[in-house]
Amino acid sequence: MTPSPQGDERASRPPLLEIVIPARNEEGRLPGGLLQLCAKLARMPFPTAVSVVDNNSTDRTAQIVRDWPAGPVPVSLVTCPVPGKGAAVRAGLLGTTAPFVGFCDADMATDLDAIDEAFGLLLAGERVVIGSRAVEGSHVENRHSKVRELGAFGFRALAGVLVPGVSDTQCGFKFFDGVLARDIAAVLRTPGFAFDVELLARCLEQGSEVHEIPVCWRDMPGSRFSPARHTLGILVELGRIWLRLRARPGPAVRPAWEPPLDPVGSP
Repeated sequence: MTPSPQGDERASRPPLLEIVIPARNEEGRLPGGLLQLCAKLARMPFPTAVSVVDNNSTDRTAQIVRDWPAGPVPVSLVTCPVPGKGAAVRAGLLGTTAPFVGFCDADMATDLDAIDEAFGLLLAGERVVIGSRAVEGSHVENRHSKVRELGAFGFRALAGVLVPGVSDTQCGFKFFDGVLARDIAAVLRTPGFAFDVELLARCLEQGSEVHEIPVCWRDMPGSRFSPARHTLGILVELGRIWLRLRARPGPAVRPAWEPPLDPVGSP
């Protein structure tokens, strides 16, 4: 596919918005997700870009990104050898340069029309805008088992202690002021499933309100999250986050990663 001259010119300008996609063994879902996202962003009246973070994939995830055709929305590859969705999102955010950034899941479970509202709120001065399946106006198609739903309820209760006022920390659709996102990503220490909690808690700690917006969300097949295998690791991650947030603030340096306790990946 040969890009148009207009596409060449647009892609050559610095993006106003960059979106990060964490991906581990996503060769099945990534092509369709990228097509959807690039088509949506190509309709935006300003330059945009996408970064896919390959998180130790053993399939063709990285090659799909390398072979992605040139177009009005540049798609780049970032590699992250540290296991875990949190590690991948951190690497992706630290690699951005745009004034506004965000991340979403490779399966595009959240309807991408929500990007319009999220970006509009960022332009209006909000610094953190996240999709929420728990606020009025959201539409959720949920196929989770009762055990997983119970686990999600317990997680929300614990997360609420760390991020009071935020009803849904785990929806994979979050957008930020770029400077704030990079500052917060630099000090994140949680590589696994609970990283969203630390990310949002750090935003609140810096005085940035978390603005939740309603979304249309579908439970997509292919989730790797298992309550039986991952619950203990998540509880330990939440405990570590609680301890870090209450520790005496130190110098703003990029810390080393703690080794993950469990291969907790995307929800």
